[in-house]
Amino acid sequence: MKIWFNRWFTTVSHSLDMIRDNQDKRKFIIYGTHPNKDALYLQNCDYAFVEPDVSGEEYIDFCIEFCRKHGIDIFVPRKENVLISKKLSEFEALGVKVLVCPDANLMETMDNKAETYQILSNGTANFLIPDYYVVNNLKDFKIAYEKIKEKGHTVCFKPVIGEGAKGFRVIKDQIDSISQLFNHGTGYRIPYRYACEILGQQETFPDLMVLEFLEGREYSIDCLSSHDKLYAAIPRMKGDGRVRELVERAELIKLAHDFHKEFRVPYVFNIQVKYNNDGIPKLLEINPRMSGGMHFSCLSGINIPYLALKILLGEEVELVKPRFGIRASHIEKEMILKYGDIS
Repeated sequence: MKIWFNRWFTTVSHSLDMIRDNQDKRKFIIYGTHPNKDALYLQNCDYAFVEPDVSGEEYIDFCIEFCRKHGIDIFVPRKENVLISKKLSEFEALGVKVLVCPDANLMETMDNKAETYQILSNGTANFLIPDYYVVNNLKDFKIAYEKIKEKGHTVCFKPVIGEGAKGFRVIKDQIDSISQLFNHGTGYRIPYRYACEILGQQETFPDLMVLEFLEGREYSIDCLSSHDKLYAAIPRMKGDGRVRELVERAELIKLAHDFHKEFRVPYVFNIQVKYNNDGIPKLLEINPRMSGGMHFSCLSGINIPYLALKILLGEEVELVKPRFGIRASHIEKEMILKYGDIS
């Protein structure tokens, strides 16, 4: 079968390896495209092409023509995945299966963190939401900052629409020491006065979320599902540095089941939470796609990307019980995926 990954994270290379090394010994021919011909994951594709650096309808036209020209059977999109979800019928007319959430409206909502918080606050899924405000001018930014400070929280802000940690900043009234300024992880801190000076340069700016900063550990829950069933939810703790640990936390697994029961997202999705100082998990964001670190969760013994393809193709999925307690750095992860358990 011919499978195509368009513009993806570099870490998608691990998913390509796991799809090739599947338990059914099924053969795939993997196509990859990216505007940058030197994108690392292209080196792991059977066929690699430079895609045009365009977006919107023009990009959809490129995708449809690429599928037609190369006889693609399965398309796994990241770039323009919301618009691609809206155009599924055009790909299906070519006989192309697309690994994307078919609910384009839900995907649009999940791209907007403020709308995500709003819909989850009003839903039945038992998510706890951080204290937050949405602002687009300096006056409201200052009001939101003061309200969150009054609750005893450290304040942070990030764009309402954005990917990963882009634009994320923690407000600190002052830098306490030179060592703190240069220690790993403090580069995203910004003095309140400096933030106000920057935001005050325009009468209005794109929507920002001003919210409580959660000091505890961050957990990412990678989920494998069909429309009707959640097959697996694998929480992984982001430890110090580049270490990850797969943990069997009942409350996090329940969050995944609650979300899936209400929204029925199929194939693959990811939930990110962070614990506050009282040990309460609060939502960061939800991504209805493969996460950049999903390959760590596959150390549980569950080949998430391949099994997601089987679900897409309407095939039966048999799962082993996931292994938890695995703790690995990026280097150890490479060895485990290649040689098996190295403990």
